[in-house]
Amino acid sequence: MKARITATLLKDVDVKLAAYEIVDNVLTGFLARVQPSGRITFYFTYRASDGRRQRSRIGSYPTVTVPFAREKAERLAAEIVLGANPQQVKKAERDRRLRAKHETLEGFIAHKYKDWALSHQRRGQETLNLLRRSFLPLYPKYLKDVTAWDIQKWRTEKSKAGLAPSTINRAVTTLKAVLNKALEWGVIEINPLQTIKPLKLDSKGIVRFLSDKEEARLRVALDERQREMVDSRKSGNAWRKTRGRDGLPELNSQFVDYLKPLVLLAANTGLRRGELFSLKWENISFERKNLVVIGNTAKSGHTRHVPLNSEAVALLLGWRDSVCSEYVFPSPVTNRKLETIKKAWTQLRLRAGVENFRFHDLRHTFASKLVMAGVDLYTVKELMGHSTIQMTERYAHLAPEHTATAVERLVAK
Repeated sequence: MKARITATLLKDVDVKLAAYEIVDNVLTGFLARVQPSGRITFYFTYRASDGRRQRSRIGSYPTVTVPFAREKAERLAAEIVLGANPQQVKKAERDRRLRAKHETLEGFIAHKYKDWALSHQRRGQETLNLLRRSFLPLYPKYLKDVTAWDIQKWRTEKSKAGLAPSTINRAVTTLKAVLNKALEWGVIEINPLQTIKPLKLDSKGIVRFLSDKEEARLRVALDERQREMVDSRKSGNAWRKTRGRDGLPELNSQFVDYLKPLVLLAANTGLRRGELFSLKWENISFERKNLVVIGNTAKSGHTRHVPLNSEAVALLLGWRDSVCSEYVFPSPVTNRKLETIKKAWTQLRLRAGVENFRFHDLRHTFASKLVMAGVDLYTVKELMGHSTIQMTERYAHLAPEHTATAVERLVAK
């Protein structure tokens, strides 16, 4: 059927049992295809340079209006006169989008690296969050176009903003690992960041650990928190009773929730937060007075056996009766593995008046007090699960007589 394609024509177009085409009698190659369902699609047909007849889809009516479709067809006709091939242009665009899907930093992470990270890294989601938080401006770039200069510039900006060198190094190392995977999987031919060296760090630095007074305040704060929660539950139940309502279960006066046993176990074992969250009752032996950190939950990936002192044994025995989960410290919401204690820990630290102290610093406290008590560094290394003795040497200056004896030799006899 030949006719001038207009909105009026298409509004009253006949729908037939078989698809048919309305060929525009004004603009050569412009047509509308009418399906049995009533759907109308605009096309432009043309003869390619090799002589073959081809067509380029413009869009569906009425989403695409007749004037717009006609204008698009006219542009295509002009491009063909100049030697272009709409099908080749579309293919090139599809190829570009496909490359962007896998070869830009964002596309590679989303479509290739993400699945690998989540299945092979214990903290895969944290890795993905770190990458997006740190390098989002680089996400639209093709991997091959990410340069060492990009990272040098980023490091300079972050350093001026006050970001710690260790934090900067961690982010850059994570990005380098992503590009190493791209290299390994054949997406790029060279890692452009391979020449980037980490910023120099003070490897020993200042170790933050609890003083005796701070530890005493932290323990007092834990006990006060316990009493307040118990008293609050009793008061609430008394209020409910006067109104004829059922009371809530009474709280255990020794451990109202996970926080006190978790904090004290961390201080007595030096376990990392993730190791504590993953700890199961089957990993604890009260007979042998030790616990086992399973390799796949340890930062080093190696299983280690940690002895339990008398306080650790007592608090675990007292806490065990309050828990109905395979995990030692289950989430109070899901009863599965605990995911975070940020809010509870922050409130406790503020209550105790302990400033500039992270939960991880309980691990430093454990190691520091061992060294100050005269325990040798190799024993501390094994208890901490350090992969090298250099990691443990940051505590060496705390050893009694470690340096005092040395300088005393200078005194004339």
